[in-house]
Amino acid sequence: MNTSEILFFSSFLAVVVLLLLIDLKIAHKKDHTIAFKEALLWSIIWIVLGLSFYFVLLYHGNWIHGISDLKDISKQISKFHHPVNIDGLLYPDALKVYNKNLGLEYLTGYLIEKSLSVDNIFVMIMIFLSFGIEEKYYHRVLFWGILGAIIMRFVFIFVSSVLIQTFSWMLVVFGLLLIYMAVKLFLTRNKENKIDPEHHPVVRFCAKYFSVLPQYKGNKFWIMRDKRFFVTPLFIVLLVIEFSDVIFAFDSVPAVFSVTQDPYIVFFSNIFAILGLRSLFFIFVIIMKSLTYLKHGLSVLLFFIGAKMIITKLGVHIPTSYSLYTILLILLVSIAASLLFPSKKNKSKADI
Repeated sequence: MNTSEILFFSSFLAVVVLLLLIDLKIAHKKDHTIAFKEALLWSIIWIVLGLSFYFVLLYHGNWIHGISDLKDISKQISKFHHPVNIDGLLYPDALKVYNKNLGLEYLTGYLIEKSLSVDNIFVMIMIFLSFGIEEKYYHRVLFWGILGAIIMRFVFIFVSSVLIQTFSWMLVVFGLLLIYMAVKLFLTRNKENKIDPEHHPVVRFCAKYFSVLPQYKGNKFWIMRDKRFFVTPLFIVLLVIEFSDVIFAFDSVPAVFSVTQDPYIVFFSNIFAILGLRSLFFIFVIIMKSLTYLKHGLSVLLFFIGAKMIITKLGVHIPTSYSLYTILLILLVSIAASLLFPSKKNKSKADI
């Protein structure tokens, strides 16, 4: 990292920490069941914040790497393979082209991450239901789960970036992985997710290496009893959430690398997408059964992204704006199909 990257990255993390503190200490100071209206309001707030960062990059994206002249722009385009051409442009015009592309890469990555997080929400819902967590504690567990996810994403993204920069064929590996995940998601689209609390690997790990209380203790993750440290079942649920996010990151993070190889843009889009995951979770608890064809759309989305990574390695470059339009189209079609052609099961429930 150079000085500009350290300053920009540190400022970004400071803003994220501030937002999380406001969320924990002010907005959700007391444990309570999140109503649909509250979840919708916070989802809108997080989405507005995420989209606002697009304009930061649109006008000041060059601050990330400390770009000050045409040579710096060319260096970054070459290093991260940005699909833009600045030949013959003066510095001010080249800077606009570069920043606009950074903004589009962020926006596309944000949309991909936000879309794929829906599948992770399904898993989270099953975890809470399987472990019998009271609804008023959902937000607390999700808050600390997402905080842990931010740390793990940082490690995963920058390690992946080093691998891609060192071994360019890693893009093909990631592409094939995404195509595999797409096919798997499509084949299991109608299969109900199930979590076995007793035989989950995280539960067995905790039972082996920690002193675990047999019952919940309100919102506490651990307690001291007779000078011994005990973890509660709520802490185990938190670890299961973290474990599921690690698995989820194996398809979501490579997916964003299909849009940009700049690890900072990948990280920014990931973090803003998962910051709003808690509010989105509470909305999907209510509406998820209505989105019959969403998993169909997500499987097509993963296949498109995986194929794009492979053909990019073969020398075929798709402009960032085209990728954004394609992803939007896939999502809109799947949502529209769900609303226009509800499954017989959902339709019969609606008629009751």
